[in-house]
Amino acid sequence: MVVGIALTAGGFAGAQTVATIMVAKLLEPNQKTAEVSTEELGRILADGSAIVFDARPHLEWAISHIPGANNAAPKPGVPMSQYVSDVNEILRVVNGDKTRPIVLYCNGPFCGKSKRLGEELLAAGFTNVRRYQLGAPTWRALVGYMEIELDGALYVYRNDKTAVFVDARSSEEFKAGSIPGAKNIPLTEVKAAKDDGRLPMEDHNTRIIVFGKDSAQARAVAEAIAREAFHNVTYFVGTFSTLRSVIK
Repeated sequence: MVVGIALTAGGFAGAQTVATIMVAKLLEPNQKTAEVSTEELGRILADGSAIVFDARPHLEWAISHIPGANNAAPKPGVPMSQYVSDVNEILRVVNGDKTRPIVLYCNGPFCGKSKRLGEELLAAGFTNVRRYQLGAPTWRALVGYMEIELDGALYVYRNDKTAVFVDARSSEEFKAGSIPGAKNIPLTEVKAAKDDGRLPMEDHNTRIIVFGKDSAQARAVAEAIAREAFHNVTYFVGTFSTLRSVIK
């Protein structure tokens, strides 16, 4: 497969005049749906000008997804190797409006899920469907953090014993009780945590899940950790009390 990377002028802030990786697109030939760049997707998520769908299975979405992305149930009767979301479920989410702008993504350049779903949406009469074909891996590399849902956090806690759970609350709150095995890293201590063993300095691909008193606190710490070159960081989109109710 031969693909091209297209770079156009721009940047996240919209004021740059030089090409950056943030505006790259894959530009595969003979595609039925257009692409958006990382920069464009960032604007779309910020202004709500389109609904963003993660075209992967629910658990994969729940474990790690682009912040603000929706997920749809699978199309019945399709083998996992040809997984595609259910068009009827997406129709329900958009309240039957087939003109509603939609952006799809999945697992990056070699993933076919968003392409298959895009083609099925066009066949069903949707008129404004685009793809972020660079997908979840590129977003994680360029933006730095993802979201994790409650069922995703529970799955990781039970099944990935290498994962690091980070409690972003104050040391006083942490001492009063947290989830078993969590590391306490408030926002002001992220850099110090690189030297005292709280962050996995010899494996920056370690899965790191940040939670806090609320999702805003968790997101701030997750972003700070990602800026220290950890590239598998998610933050929990709920409260500490909600997480603790299922992880004890």
